[in-house]
Amino acid sequence: MVENSRNSRTHLPIPTAQRTGLITYDAKDPDTSYPPIEQIRPPDGAPNVLIVLLDDVGFGAASAFGGPCHTPNAERLAKDGLKYNRFHTTALCSPTRQALLTGRNHHSTGMGGITEIASGAPGYNSVLPNTMSPIARTLKLNGYNTAQFGKCHEVPVWETSPVGPFDAWPTGGGGFEYFYGFIGGEANQWYPTLYEGTNAIEVER
Repeated sequence: MVENSRNSRTHLPIPTAQRTGLITYDAKDPDTSYPPIEQIRPPDGAPNVLIVLLDDVGFGAASAFGGPCHTPNAERLAKDGLKYNRFHTTALCSPTRQALLTGRNHHSTGMGGITEIASGAPGYNSVLPNTMSPIARTLKLNGYNTAQFGKCHEVPVWETSPVGPFDAWPTGGGGFEYFYGFIGGEANQWYPTLYEGTNAIEVER
């Protein structure tokens, strides 16, 4: 089946629909007609997408991948989902996350090391080039709702301030509509600095 330009997803963002209908001088004119508003939705049958990234967990540790650690929830997710076994991990936090979230080599995303040791060297400035689109942004442009929970270690250090800028935060350039978690490499286990979107959350003590 050939898709029309409005329904085609070969180019993102999906083009805005061409204006059709009859526009008259008087909105009450019975000949005035406008098409209904079309909200972009995922294609029929599109799957839910859940990506789980854990720090300090070896590939062969979980029972879902044949390891000795009993992980029944991971087994259930793997049973009904897809298991990838050729992802390149860098053994570092920020580069692995940026590579997973973009599908690109970590150096090409500017994340050759963790954000705290960024430098002006090519591939190490911790800034995602605007020529690359994180998977969340691609999903959002296809009508998905997107959210990130937990650790976010992909924001350049000089942009982690609670007063912004927020361009590199999950709800900024990351493509997520909702974020609940912390920014940076680590947080206090009992009293973490949490954010909902870009708003700081007071943790009860």
